[in-house]
Amino acid sequence: MQVNTPGMETDTARLPRRATLWIGRVLTALPILMMLFSASIKLAGNPQMVEEFVNRFGYPASVLPALAAVEVACVALYAIPRTAVLGAILLTGYLGGAIATHVRIGDPSFLFPLALGVVAWAGLYLREQGLQALLPLRRVAVSR
Repeated sequence: MQVNTPGMETDTARLPRRATLWIGRVLTALPILMMLFSASIKLAGNPQMVEEFVNRFGYPASVLPALAAVEVACVALYAIPRTAVLGAILLTGYLGGAIATHVRIGDPSFLFPLALGVVAWAGLYLREQGLQALLPLRRVAVSR
C-alpha cells in the first residue's frame, strides 16, 4: 500500500501528467522541425523557391537569409524550456506575417502557418504547468 503524503504524488496521479508531457513534447517538435526545414530552404537558395518568393509573394530575394535567421532564432528560443514562452510569442508573430502574406495574394495555404501556430501553442501548453496555471481550461457547468 502506498501512502500519499503532501508533496508526493502517487504513480497513478503522475501517469496522466507524464502522458500530457510527452504529447506536449511531440507537438512542440513538429513546429520546430517545420520551421527549421523552412529556414534551410531559404538558406539553400533553390532558384525555384527564390522565384516563387519574389514573383508570387512579392518580397526581394535579398531578405531570404534574414528571414531564415529570424526563423532559427525563434525556434531556438521556443526549443529552450526557459525561453519557450518568449519563443512561442515570437513564432506567433512570424507566422502571423506568413498568414498575412498568403491572405494578401489570395492563397488558401494560409491555413498551414495558422495550424503550425496552434500546434506550437498546444505543445507548449501541455508541457508547461505554469502556462496551464495562467490559462486554465475550465469545464462549464451545465444547469438543467
